[in-house]
Amino acid sequence: MKKIITFAGSNSKDSINKKLAVYASSLIEDVEVTVLDLNDFELPLYGIDYEIEHGIPDNAHKFLEHIKSSDGIVMSLAEHNGAYSTAFKNIFDWMSRIDGKLWSEKPMLLMATSPGGRGGATVLEIAKGRFPYMGGQIVGTFSLPSFTANFQEGKITNDTLNAQLVDEVNQLKTHL
Repeated sequence: MKKIITFAGSNSKDSINKKLAVYASSLIEDVEVTVLDLNDFELPLYGIDYEIEHGIPDNAHKFLEHIKSSDGIVMSLAEHNGAYSTAFKNIFDWMSRIDGKLWSEKPMLLMATSPGGRGGATVLEIAKGRFPYMGGQIVGTFSLPSFTANFQEGKITNDTLNAQLVDEVNQLKTHL
């Protein structure tokens, strides 16, 4: 059975991006899904001085091992001030010190959502531009605008947006 990992680029305990990522992964049949939470991989703030003095923390290795042992990735990025959240950027930086191609060419459904009408579009564009240089094989993308209005009771309530997500999930399924 194929294995996928799903996670949010957020450390919020009530992350809307995690809710979206879990929902998207639930649309993929006949796969084993592992939901990761950045809070379970606490890391010191990345800095070269820390790395020289202490090495790379085990949690960066553990998260990267989840990526490497998966067959695919479902990820939804939180947008903080138009960029990655600090928690995601930190784990991303640590993992890149282990392997510059950290996404390991795993097929990836890359998403974002936010309470606003742009649905995290800015951070999604940043990631779409950056991840391929880091071994990211982005096979689908999706942005969910106005999360509170369009996502209730664990699913997308807007039929048009849900159909768009299903199309992107199907792209991921064909690459698993």
